[in-house]
Amino acid sequence: MQLTQFTDYALRALIFIALKNKICTITEISEAYGISRHHLVKIIHKLGKIGVIKTTRGSQGGIELNYPASQINLGELIKKTEPNFYLVECFDPKNKGCCIAPVCKLKQILNQANKDFINTLSQYSLEDIISNKDQLKNYLKTQD
Repeated sequence: MQLTQFTDYALRALIFIALKNKICTITEISEAYGISRHHLVKIIHKLGKIGVIKTTRGSQGGIELNYPASQINLGELIKKTEPNFYLVECFDPKNKGCCIAPVCKLKQILNQANKDFINTLSQYSLEDIISNKDQLKNYLKTQD
């Protein structure tokens, strides 16, 4: 299993926003992690579009969580930020490359592993991954 860089950065951005616990900016997130600001703009747009964050334009604007961190489920979030969960080519319904796909036991096992992966993530919220707030803040220098 491997998440895309997009989802990785989305999770990092949400960690920062949750720790900040007040309006912050893309520039702050970018500088804290050393992530391209341009790349973060796309991520923040997507997070806003799926309703996890709210953004406000203008000189007093910025980014903040739309819900308490405890209500942001990791499994649901990852399902919305990952383009697909095609572990192997036969998971893609458009790909007919493998002749044994209809009877393949490996496909069944990988499909179950995929479901277990999401089910495990669904047991956690953003709040769970920021439970060590002081330590995280020391590394991120959120400047509260």
